[in-house]
Amino acid sequence: MAENLLTVEGLFAGYDGQPVLRDLTFDVPKGALIALIGPNGHGKTTLMRCIAGLLKPTTGKVEFSGKKVTGLPAEEMVSRGVVLIPQGDMLFPDMSVVDNLRMGAFLPAARAKFSENVEEIYGMLPRLKERSSQMARTLSGGERRMLAIGRGLLSGGEILLLDEPSLGLAPIVIDQIYEIIENLRKQGRTILLVEESPNRIIDLADHIHLLDTGSIVWDGTGQELQAQPQILETYLGG
Repeated sequence: MAENLLTVEGLFAGYDGQPVLRDLTFDVPKGALIALIGPNGHGKTTLMRCIAGLLKPTTGKVEFSGKKVTGLPAEEMVSRGVVLIPQGDMLFPDMSVVDNLRMGAFLPAARAKFSENVEEIYGMLPRLKERSSQMARTLSGGERRMLAIGRGLLSGGEILLLDEPSLGLAPIVIDQIYEIIENLRKQGRTILLVEESPNRIIDLADHIHLLDTGSIVWDGTGQELQAQPQILETYLGG
């Protein structure tokens, strides 16, 4: 059984004194794709922000590579290998595609290998090579999402936190994004993936956690979720 790369234990967090996460505990084994599903506004993005160092938990523990990292700032988490690819991409719109990619390689080790690594990204995401000199603001929604993923990969992180990568995209573009995610999984990348809809991840994830009002109310495999349609009906409306 693979060792756990990430462990979240008894995590509570919120905003302005209002609780959002309540006693969350789960693991992400090295090389696994773990999915978090659930209704909008029930804590999935807050959890990702806590892990990435953008929000300090109220109580609880986050461990990465066997070391306690609870409450460390985002730049320290990136240097340790935790990379968040947030909703909305967060690109630099008036910079070129290649310069946006270069921003992902801001750590010294990643910067030193940028020329080599960017060619690997171009091989994985050839559309980015075609658009390398274009300004990010001229890209389509799908191309922007590809650029955000490519930039995250160039940081050299050990785990990718993907927050709703299909959000706002057309179905045909979502297919392309999930093909990329499946290829990353086949390469042995460790991924924690947030998705509102379970349809895309039932056959892809190694394990699924269902969040509702800031707590994990169910977890299991995709096959187990398919065998319990009442779970989807209750929490996601079918």
